[in-house]
Amino acid sequence: MSTAEFGNMISAHQQFLQNLALKLTKSGDDANDLMQETFFKAIKNKEKYQEGTNIKGWLYTIMKNTFINNYRKKKNQNTFVDETDNNYFINSRQAEKDVRTDRLVDQAYLMRQLETVESTYLDTFMMHYNGYKYEEISEIMDIPLGTVKSRIFLARRKMMDKLQDYR
Repeated sequence: MSTAEFGNMISAHQQFLQNLALKLTKSGDDANDLMQETFFKAIKNKEKYQEGTNIKGWLYTIMKNTFINNYRKKKNQNTFVDETDNNYFINSRQAEKDVRTDRLVDQAYLMRQLETVESTYLDTFMMHYNGYKYEEISEIMDIPLGTVKSRIFLARRKMMDKLQDYR
């Protein structure tokens, strides 16, 4: 069978494949891409088609497998296609709301309160705050890892207690 004859044979099932592609992709453009890829693969692999077998089923299998493979590729690439309308404004009224953390902070008051926390807790906490990992603090201060974790936890708790009236 020539390629032209084979092309005519698969073109007879174009409407069936179009409906299937729309059902799978739920998008006109994606359906057209899937149709094109299915026809390309069918013509490319025409020697694998055995005359007398169900051509419609063969084309259905090609389309379904192509769709599944494309879906897996997109999923593995972690691609996200935003199909929403661009009805959102960056400078919306929502952004103008006052945020509690944006209010003026009395730095002197905060520092006076924090300095009342015992230095063993505060030193450990400040090292962690400045980016040191628990293991690094343990090595530098020559104390067990569990002690580092508990000192940081207790420092947080003591600071929260000291600043209770400020919140």
